[in-house]
Amino acid sequence: MPKMTFILSDGSKQEVDAPNGLSVLELAHRNKIQLEGACEGSLACSTCHVIVDQAWFDKLDEATEDEEDMLDLAFGLTHTSRLGCQIKMTDALDGLVVTLPKGTRNMMVES
Repeated sequence: MPKMTFILSDGSKQEVDAPNGLSVLELAHRNKIQLEGACEGSLACSTCHVIVDQAWFDKLDEATEDEEDMLDLAFGLTHTSRLGCQIKMTDALDGLVVTLPKGTRNMMVES
């Protein structure tokens, strides 16, 4: 079974089983990793923002324009930032490493 590693905001690492077809957001939730996903993967927020390890970034499908628009709202954006709901596991991504940012910006919460 493919695996992936989350680098948590405290710097610790958590390797998880990563069945094909599941998103990074779904894998985080299944493994009780604190990745919000306020819109539940509907591409309407940036709270599942992750920073993809440079070695893996070019192996991902390109971000859509909608994803790029949501990423513009993400806290701590980097050149390898992606939304966890848009990264679907495949055999080619076995070993994927993503880092959780230090914070999130949830634009969906009413003030």
